[in-house]
Amino acid sequence: MIVTINSESYVKTGKGISSVGMPFLFFRKEIMTASLPLLFMDHCTKVYPGVRAIDDVSFEVKKGETHALIGENGAGKSTLIKCLSGAVQLDSGKITFEGIEYKKMSPYLSREIGIEIIYQELNLIPALTVAENICFGDSNSFWVDYKANMKTAQDVLDRMNVKLDLRKQVQKLSIAQQQIVEIAKAISKNTKLIVMDEPTAPLTEKETETLFEIIDNLKKQGISIIFISHRLDEIFSICDRVTVMRDGKVIDTRDVKDINRDTLISLMVGRSLCDIFPKRSHITDIPEIELRSITGSGDKDISLKVNKGEIVGIAGLVGSGRTELLRMIYGADPIASGQILLEGKVARISNTGDAIRNGIGLIPEDRKTQGCFLYSGIDWNITISAIRFLSNKGIMNFRKMQEVVKMYIQKLQIKTPRADQTVMNLSGGNQQKVVVAKTMAANCKVLLFDEPTRGIDVAAKQEIYQLMTKFVDEGNAILMVTSDMEELLGMSDRIYVLAEGRLTGEVSGTEATQEKLMHLMSKGG
Repeated sequence: MIVTINSESYVKTGKGISSVGMPFLFFRKEIMTASLPLLFMDHCTKVYPGVRAIDDVSFEVKKGETHALIGENGAGKSTLIKCLSGAVQLDSGKITFEGIEYKKMSPYLSREIGIEIIYQELNLIPALTVAENICFGDSNSFWVDYKANMKTAQDVLDRMNVKLDLRKQVQKLSIAQQQIVEIAKAISKNTKLIVMDEPTAPLTEKETETLFEIIDNLKKQGISIIFISHRLDEIFSICDRVTVMRDGKVIDTRDVKDINRDTLISLMVGRSLCDIFPKRSHITDIPEIELRSITGSGDKDISLKVNKGEIVGIAGLVGSGRTELLRMIYGADPIASGQILLEGKVARISNTGDAIRNGIGLIPEDRKTQGCFLYSGIDWNITISAIRFLSNKGIMNFRKMQEVVKMYIQKLQIKTPRADQTVMNLSGGNQQKVVVAKTMAANCKVLLFDEPTRGIDVAAKQEIYQLMTKFVDEGNAILMVTSDMEELLGMSDRIYVLAEGRLTGEVSGTEATQEKLMHLMSKGG
């Protein structure tokens, strides 16, 4: 039977409790039983000033299962994982791993016992090779045995049934390949449990399928996975069980085969979400923005239009030129040839300032590095693009600034204790709302949305969809790039398809299907 083991090892035997100075592994093998879960977090609580981040949470993972951990942004998932990794210390509760209790966890101890965390921001060294990253930190000596590293790395990739050039620098790999290196690095350390935090967020559909094959292969080897994702379809595709968190508490744990999507959403948000994709009522045939034979940044001869009151989607595989097109419209990248018309008049846009003055705003793909200033306040972020409206001869009108900030916090329902709250401390959904508020505060009539809901939960997605709908119902226009097929089909009035920098088709929202779009996306130039 097991009792607490921390800085010293104690094992309860048939003869009583004896103190030992032997390594954990020796005793771990003797005391494991088949009935014990691999991981059990028992009545765990973590309190920050003013908020119970996790509140009396109990959570278990079986050996060889893929266990989904889901919930809205701010539900407590990240805090729970940080406590498991030892990055954050529990205020109360305990962690039992392979039958051994740990009241205190550290990053070193977590990795030592076989727990690896793969965060959204990959923890690789770009200038090192695939093999060097996989084996990084393994050597206890000054000298590195490159031959041994190559063999170890190849053995790991063989276990995963994937092929990569071991000598290639990681910075020259695609995001999907880097994700594979991160997983290989984890399982090279005799890992028993891997936590994957939004692993598919930057991946294409095909790359996601490859990742799922790797996960399935790891399960067959007895490795357990905690899978965190806001994409509910993935939960049903790859996971065995799902635990739902809300407001720092565990709401329920179910077998995936015994639950449906609507019930899962209801558990996550505490209510049912009807009509996730709002209907629009003010679509016109009056063009707000029109592109005529735009060429540049790899795109060739792109012509399209977006009418007032309309949301137009752009579909395409990675590398099709979708983001590059938005950046050219916004003036972030130069246009080699062609024209942009706004309300029927040719617009001169050579930089982002020109775009903003012409009423064009961009919500970029990566909100953390391109969309907002994470370490500044909400108020500063919202007003930074609207300074010309809030100042007179270079003197800021702070009263007007406060009114604008208050209006957008209320209008977009940004959840924050105060207007000067640092954006870094907001949930992903609220960070996205700040980016939208910043863009809308500049009096934009055209919004360019690049992956509008990446990395945010289902309830926050619906709020973003409602904001988008309200914006176009006021007579404005949205051009949207998204890799989420459900979102593309649900939110678009029309869809243009790009492949290898060329337009391959236009489909109305009512006629669009995934099969039709995939056919056009794969046509190529």
